Amino acid sequence: MRKNFGAKPWTYPQPVFILASYGEDGTPDAMNAAWGGISDDEQLSLCISAGHKTTANILARGAFTVSMATADQLVPCDYVGIVSGNTVADKLAKAGWHTTRSEFVDAPLIDELPMAVECRLVSYDPESCRLVGLIVNVSADESVLGEDGKIDPDKLQPIIFDPVHNTYRRLGAVAGNAFRDGAKLK
Repeated sequence: MRKNFGAKPWTYPQPVFILASYGEDGTPDAMNAAWGGISDDEQLSLCISAGHKTTANILARGAFTVSMATADQLVPCDYVGIVSGNTVADKLAKAGWHTTRSEFVDAPLIDELPMAVECRLVSYDPESCRLVGLIVNVSADESVLGEDGKIDPDKLQPIIFDPVHNTYRRLGAVAGNAFRDGAKLK
């Protein structure tokens, strides 16, 4: 028997994204956003409200990066989600993070977060809070690459958000092979 919970923003998994941007004075800023994902072959969409400093920065600069939050950076990843850049100007420094300017977009890469999607702003709708970015590049530190030269989730250790319990969880082990295992039923 199923239990009904009503209309809730609950899905699994919900990635934990860290959006980074530059302010008007060039100061890097970041925020934690869990509501988002790939929305097209070349686009990423996120739900972020207009009141965020990061939103204003992205609209002014037309660019942002989206890093995958990792287990070893859980505390600073949560910190940038509970503290506003509107009131704490040096939020990244307090998180213990350092940044490098992206080669592809006018936005910072967070050195401590080894994987990022680098985006140009496509659109923002303040009514729905939907931010759409064009994926210009995906970058990853060599420390999270596997023997095949691609990103290894076991090395990256991305975390996901559990909206039901307000917790972060580690990504799990391989469960099967996409685009192959279902062929058994053909």
